[in-house]
Amino acid sequence: MMLSPARLLLDTHVVLWWLSDSDELSLGVKDLIDSELEVYVSVASLWEISIKTAAGKLRMPEHWLDVIGQSGLLELPIRAHHAAEAGQLPPLHRDPFDRLLIAQAQHEGLTLVTRDKFIHAYEVEHLAA
Repeated sequence: MMLSPARLLLDTHVVLWWLSDSDELSLGVKDLIDSELEVYVSVASLWEISIKTAAGKLRMPEHWLDVIGQSGLLELPIRAHHAAEAGQLPPLHRDPFDRLLIAQAQHEGLTLVTRDKFIHAYEVEHLAA
């Protein structure tokens, strides 16, 4: 039996998989995201998607941000203390977006949904995507 975390923060790749209804995302996680739980997407993930789209590394539908806004996912802003805490994390993972997500999850008491094995090295509640 899988315990159901109360509040989730989706890693960027999980947001992308969920938006595209990808088989990469487990059915259990899809069900959690689609449930009545509080499910957050960080502004850091939206920024990362925008950067990768502009660089041609990612193809997104024209109105992808509207789709996220209408999906029921809650937007998690980047606050000064999130940025400060991300900078204080041990250097186990070099990706600045992931470091910010880790700090946000820690500070806000969220379970980070990810398949990134480097994130598992940190003291953060996480759920395998």
